[in-house]
This record gives sequence, C-alpha cells and structure tokens, in this order.
Amino acid sequence: MFSNLNALPMNIPVLILVIVLAYLLGSIATAVWVGKIFHGTDVREHGSGNAGATNVIRVLGWKTGVPVLLIDVLKGWVAAMLPVFLNMADDGSALLTNYQIIAGLAAVAGHIYPVFAGFHGGKGVATIFGVLLAINPLVTISCFGVFLCVLLISGYASLGSMTAGISFPVLLFFFFETPSVWLKVFSVLVAVALLITHRHNIIRLIKGKESRLIKPLARKTK
Repeated sequence: MFSNLNALPMNIPVLILVIVLAYLLGSIATAVWVGKIFHGTDVREHGSGNAGATNVIRVLGWKTGVPVLLIDVLKGWVAAMLPVFLNMADDGSALLTNYQIIAGLAAVAGHIYPVFAGFHGGKGVATIFGVLLAINPLVTISCFGVFLCVLLISGYASLGSMTAGISFPVLLFFFFETPSVWLKVFSVLVAVALLITHRHNIIRLIKGKESRLIKPLARKTK
C-alpha cells in the first residue's frame, strides 16, 4: 500500500507546483463571479447560501447555472490531469493515480475554501465529479447515472449527489479494478466528505423542507 510513496520525493518540486496550481484552479469561484458580473447578485446570500451550480440554478436559472456547472467540472478535470500533462509517472500506473488524487484534493479544497472568494465556496460536488472523471471515467459515469436516476425520481439534487458519492466506493470496490489502493481510500473519503458537506441538506430532507431542483417523475406521471 505504501510502496508507491517512496517515489514521491523525486517529484516533490513538481508536485508542489501541481498542488498550488490545482488549488488555484479550484479557487476559481465560478458561481460567485458569474452571479456578480452578470446578475449583480452574490448567490451565497440567496437560496441555500451555497456557491455551487445547484444554488445558481435555483437563484439565477438554468441558463446561468449550466455554464457554472460545466466550468466547475472542467476545473476539477484539468487539476487532476496536471500530473498527466506533466508526465509525472507512467500512464496507467498507481503512482500517476496517486498524484492525480493529490491534485484533485487540492482542487476540491480550493472550491470549498477559495482564496479568490473569501474562503467561502461551494460543496465541491461538480469539482469532485471532474476530478473523478479524469482519474476513472467508467466509475464516474456510472455514478453520474446513479445521480440522474435519484434526481429524476426524487427531484432532489442533494440526495442524488450523496447517493452518487456513496455509490462510488461501492462500484470501485466490487465492480471495477484500480491499480491504486489509495484511490479506494480516496473514494471512501469522497463519500464521507459529501455527507458532511450536505449535513444541512440531510436535516432539511428529514424535516421535509429541502427544495427540489426539478419536479420528480413520480409526480409528473400522476
């Protein structure tokens, strides 16, 4: 499990550069900037108070929310691909995956605690999706399918995000293979982190006060 860590010191300067760049990429406060520049609104002061694509859709509409979503996904993907672009390790190796995980964590930290927006950002769902899409596209697309199913059935984006997050380690452990043990550890951390960042949503779901992003299919068919 720890054998690949021995090679990390050889790339410490490059790794530090990647971590800094990944964090800065994650700190691009898309929701905040787009809201202020195009609508004169700080989305953190409306809706759920979250600087993420879901809240942007609720507050400013789909036309604004979708570009925010895509950019948040893109910045996570680019951050996790930095080790690949810089040829830090062999393609497909566990070491390269480990480097991508480190870069991905930095990007997610930047999204949640953005230096460009007073360290008050979003929950990191879209950015995590971009990171995982770069590291393991098949598992990530499968998780996205889980998200869509839960969203369409329930109408709750938060419930879909949490369910997709939990499904990631389940799929990775039992249905897909990975050369990196640390990716399995990371998958569990992602699931736990999503539950923690959605703790207020969980309370609202239990109380029946959570806002739906869309009308659930179950209601449409009645």
